[in-house]
Amino acid sequence: MDSQSVPVISKARVYADVLADRGPEFWNYENFNPEWHDADDYEIIQKVGRGKYSEVFEALQTSSDQRVIIKILKPVKMRKIKREIKILQELRGGVNIIRLLGVININMNNTALIFEQVKQADFKHLYFNLSEFDTRYYLYELLKALNYCHSKGIMHRDVKPHNIMVDNSMRRLRLIDWGLAEFYRPGQEFNVRVASRYFKGPELLVEYGYYDYSLDMWSLGCMFASMIFRKEPFFSGSDNYDQLVRIVRVLGSQGLDNYLTKYNIHLNPQFKENLGHHSKKKWDRFIKTENEYLINDEALDFLDKLLRYDHMERITAREALEHPYFSPVIRAATHKNPIIDSGSSDTP
Repeated sequence: MDSQSVPVISKARVYADVLADRGPEFWNYENFNPEWHDADDYEIIQKVGRGKYSEVFEALQTSSDQRVIIKILKPVKMRKIKREIKILQELRGGVNIIRLLGVININMNNTALIFEQVKQADFKHLYFNLSEFDTRYYLYELLKALNYCHSKGIMHRDVKPHNIMVDNSMRRLRLIDWGLAEFYRPGQEFNVRVASRYFKGPELLVEYGYYDYSLDMWSLGCMFASMIFRKEPFFSGSDNYDQLVRIVRVLGSQGLDNYLTKYNIHLNPQFKENLGHHSKKKWDRFIKTENEYLINDEALDFLDKLLRYDHMERITAREALEHPYFSPVIRAATHKNPIIDSGSSDTP
C-alpha cells in the first residue's frame, strides 16, 4: 500500500488500555463456550418485537414463575453470537444495561438469549414528550450505561432510540441490543458497516476503521439534537453518501476537510466534489417556538461537544457526566428526591 494512503491511527482518550492485561482468549472469544440453560424451562407468552437479526418474545420461566424476554437470534456466524454473549456477560450488573439471565440452544441453528423484563416503551416513542428536566435525566442515565461499557473496554456501536428502553413509571432506563458491540483495542481496524444510518459517525461514512468509544458519543449527539430541536431524525440521509452530505450541510465543509487531512483519509475525488461547499451553521438557527423551552446555553454547549467531526475532540461519556447541562439532575439526586432515585441503578 502506498504510504501516502495509509491513514493516521488514533487511540481512545479514555479507557484505551483496559483490556491490556486481559489475554486474547478474553477479547478473541473464538473458543468461548456459553453455559446453556434448559429450553424446556421457558414458555412463550407472546411475540413483542423483531429486528434485522432477531425475534423477541415475552416468556415465563416456569421454575421461578418469572416473566422474561427471549431474544431468538436468526442464524448468523457463531463468532458473532459468541461475541454478543461474552459482552453481555462482562456487562452483567452494569448500571442501566439490560441484564442477561441465560442462554438457551433451541436447535443446531438457533440460539436464544434470556433477558430481564422491563415494562417499557422504546425511547423513540417517549423522547418527544419529555419535559425539559426529564430530557436531561434520561440522557444522564444513558451516559451512565455508556461510561460503564466503555470502562470495560466495550463499544456499543448501535446507540439509537430504538435500542433504549424506558419504564417511565419507574424512572428506569436500559441500553439494549448488543449484537454489534465490540471490544476496543488500540490499533485494531474495525468494521465500518455498523450503527444505523441516521446515527453513523463521520468516521464510518468516510470508512475510517480506527475508531473508538467516541463513535457512541456521536450517535448520542444525533439523538440529543433530535430531542431538543424536535427534529427526527436530525441528519436524515437517504443512503450513507447522502448521510455525510446532510452532516456537512450543518457542520460545514472546512471541518470535514480538516478531519480528512488530520487522519490522512482519502475520499473518492468525485464523491468529495459532490459534497459541495457549505459554511458551518450555528446551532441557534434550529431554535423555534415549539422547542425553545428545551434549549439553553448549556444544552447547546453539550451538543457542540458531541457532534464533532474529529472523534478525538468529542466529549467522552465520563466527561459528559460532569457537564453543567446535567447539574439539575445531579442536584436532585444529591437531595435524595425519591422520584429521581427510583430505577436509576441496576438491581437484581
